[in-house]
Amino acid sequence: MSQDSFKQYLLSEFNIQFNNETLLLEALTQRNYLNEHPDEPGRDYQRLEFLGDSVMQVSVAEYLFKRYPNWHEGQLTEMRIAMVQTRSFAHFSRVAHLNEGIRLGKGEEMSGARDRDSLLEDIWEAFIGALYLDQGFEAVRKFLDQTLFAAVDTDFFDRFIDFKSRLQEKLQKNGAVDIDYRTENEQQLYHNAQLFEASVSVDDHELARGTGKSIKDAEKAAARAALKLLEEK
Repeated sequence: MSQDSFKQYLLSEFNIQFNNETLLLEALTQRNYLNEHPDEPGRDYQRLEFLGDSVMQVSVAEYLFKRYPNWHEGQLTEMRIAMVQTRSFAHFSRVAHLNEGIRLGKGEEMSGARDRDSLLEDIWEAFIGALYLDQGFEAVRKFLDQTLFAAVDTDFFDRFIDFKSRLQEKLQKNGAVDIDYRTENEQQLYHNAQLFEASVSVDDHELARGTGKSIKDAEKAAARAALKLLEEK
């Protein structure tokens, strides 16, 4: 995608139009590109990446603080950590098609860097930093509402949360209890895939069940379901 096409995409998809287009170019420029184009002014994305990391931390913290007024500090912290996992940033770079706007050196392009997770993680933070400098926190929040925050109501961030530890902490806050996970069912799916069902019980009283592609995932799903039930009471 050409730079003009990418800018048009940002405008049509996210209603984002940079006032200072140099910031956008900087956020999308890898060092090798500048090495191969010494006559072009500008910097690579690294300084903006540094800034974007902090902007992400503040934006996510504020979002969670307002969205979950009844959560205690530990819950907010755990969810914030899950949401600012750099491993997830590569996913959201692809969701927002930031990978299509990156300026790469020829060697990096040929080696498949445009789809490299580590680069896409950095580009995400650099883009956030550039958007913040250009238009402030409100523009960043609107962009995150359409991308990162939109995934909160799905199970996307579950992979980064230790639901079993959270459940244990909640159940044992008033004293020790016996928490037991059991594999209740196992199904053979197509292509040799398996689906497991697990239950979690407290002092021989079943709280909830969950399913997953491994026993570990099924137990995690059971713990998540149990926490949801307990938090609704």
